[in-house]
Amino acid sequence: MESSPYSTPLWNRAKWRKRTAVGLGRHFTLPPGTMTLVKLAVLSDVHGNLAALEAVADDIARWEPDRTLVDGDVVNGNPLNLECWQFVRERHREHGWHLLRGNHEEYVVEWLDAEMPDSTAGFELRRLSFHTFRQLAPHVHELAALPKRFDWRAPDHSTLLVLHATLEGSRLGIYPWTPLAEMQQRIAPHPDVFVTAHTHVPFVRRLGRTLLVNVGAVGLPGDGDRRASYGRLTWSPARGWHAALRRVPYDFAAAESAYFTGDYLGQAGPGALLTLVELRSARDAKTRWARKYHAAILAGEISVADSVYEFLAAPEFMPHLPEFVTNGRLITAF
Repeated sequence: MESSPYSTPLWNRAKWRKRTAVGLGRHFTLPPGTMTLVKLAVLSDVHGNLAALEAVADDIARWEPDRTLVDGDVVNGNPLNLECWQFVRERHREHGWHLLRGNHEEYVVEWLDAEMPDSTAGFELRRLSFHTFRQLAPHVHELAALPKRFDWRAPDHSTLLVLHATLEGSRLGIYPWTPLAEMQQRIAPHPDVFVTAHTHVPFVRRLGRTLLVNVGAVGLPGDGDRRASYGRLTWSPARGWHAALRRVPYDFAAAESAYFTGDYLGQAGPGALLTLVELRSARDAKTRWARKYHAAILAGEISVADSVYEFLAAPEFMPHLPEFVTNGRLITAF
């Protein structure tokens, strides 16, 4: 367990961070009576969007939280995966940011033990994560070492739990419209505060005695709002826990242009095009596409590229496609 930043006066907190910003431990402690307010910033789902990550980091720095948590999925999606990983790793070393593992880190780590890829449909379905794996090759073991959860007990004995998705796994998340019974099951045994992400749709609600917070996504918001999202949580003796969602505008043109620098779309495959459409529309595309076509692709009934083109021909996505797709050249692009 880490030593506490709160065992020294508040004006020495920065010095504490500099001394102890080593290691990826799960906990931090707060001796009772040493301060009246705790501030936690939680960000997640950067997915290789460096411009959004930088804007959120600047916003967090101005808020001056006691701890910043990165709740997984730093990589895999937008083009600048290596740059995003280096950014959060530097913040971990210099400012004590706490890094957790998400399902997309797991997708990349899986390539450590995978056989060399071939041209099968199975590989094409995982081509995006393979490209990320190649981008991050010297650092993939660092992803594998990330912890899955963060726990904290406040002086009033209330409990905080942070997971990328839920206690049922890193790929089973919670949406605002998730049935109540499923929500209850996925957060059991019901801490006082349950913080999650994964679904890219931010919300805050009270679920029995639990304050449930989905902090949304930094790099690929899924609620129709392009601005990056993260969570601000506070605890005080008088008020207990409070959560707020923060939306941050960023240089969207810079994030978008990264797709067309070099040959990212060609190398990363059709999954990268789905991500570009998600970036532009701020709506989910990959989950719905996978649900519709995954079985047919594995059965050899349709190629990945053809399925992506067919899926993105829907009216809701057509305005967000790059010109080479609307001109009918999607398949030759891959």
